[in-house]
Amino acid sequence: MSFDWGNLKKCTSGNPNTVPNPVFKLKNVPEGTNWIYFRMKDRNVPSYNHGGGWVQYSGKDTISPGAFKYKSPCPPSGSHTYEWTASAKGKKSSFGGTIATAKASRDYP
Repeated sequence: MSFDWGNLKKCTSGNPNTVPNPVFKLKNVPEGTNWIYFRMKDRNVPSYNHGGGWVQYSGKDTISPGAFKYKSPCPPSGSHTYEWTASAKGKKSSFGGTIATAKASRDYP
């Protein structure tokens, strides 16, 4: 899995905006995947909840912006490293049923 911030408006105030998800590129999605849950974490401040969202998986390798909304990266000073986790699931459930997990991280800004 990889992602690109795309046209994300620059934010360095420490007050994140609610924005559409970035573009995700997927590879080797396991058979039986019907849903993917995406969640973002600031590795510099892991306690902050940036959220994420569910995407029904249709077999495509690209998840376009607008599939869900989350709180944007917005470090108050300097650059932070943000990590997206994608959990492949057979059904839309937060409890168990994860088939596989992928992670990708990037610095912002």
